[in-house]
Amino acid sequence: MKKTLLTVLTVLFFAPMAFAGNWGAGIKAGIGENDPKTLNDGYHNEIGDRDLTESDGFFGLEALYEHNLTNYDKIGIRLGVDFYGENELEVTSRLFDEKEDATENTYAIPLTVYYKRDNGVKNWSFFAGAGITYIHSELEYESENLMGMDKEEFSISKSKIFPHIMAGTEYRFSELFALGLEAKYNFSAKTEKNYEGLNVVLSDRSGLSGAVTARFYF
Repeated sequence: MKKTLLTVLTVLFFAPMAFAGNWGAGIKAGIGENDPKTLNDGYHNEIGDRDLTESDGFFGLEALYEHNLTNYDKIGIRLGVDFYGENELEVTSRLFDEKEDATENTYAIPLTVYYKRDNGVKNWSFFAGAGITYIHSELEYESENLMGMDKEEFSISKSKIFPHIMAGTEYRFSELFALGLEAKYNFSAKTEKNYEGLNVVLSDRSGLSGAVTARFYF
């Protein structure tokens, strides 16, 4: 998985530099749906002092290419990588003399084809499209005696591909730079896996998200 992520990051960095024309690169930050069900269940069912930290935020990088249909109409393709905030459950049980920690980390690689109405510099442009997203989630668990003995560790990971739709707008300040807003909807983005007879939901990013974007055109 690390090789896949490294490959995508390399493409995002070098593609806009390698070609002239309607290429671009962007960054974004936003919030979206986040339902760590297994961690939530643990928070409500475990005995002891519990602390559940849920992060709805994410940060993303992207590279894009837009083909001119007319002076105002474009068809584009965009490849990105999104890093989601960490979800973490900590449980300290003095009754059982035990401390547990479960942490979920997730990243996604969305590929989107879209139509764009480009109204030029000093104007708002609008776009909408659809695509597929590759998502990878990993849940790491650690348990130990409060005296630092009898330590137990394991991790569970799962990947899947799901569809998404998106739409947004951006204001083009110059030929090189634009700021915008973007909404996205993920369908069936839950990653789950059977572990020792239990159905573990690693993460669920299904639903609506929104982001502020900054894009640089070359």
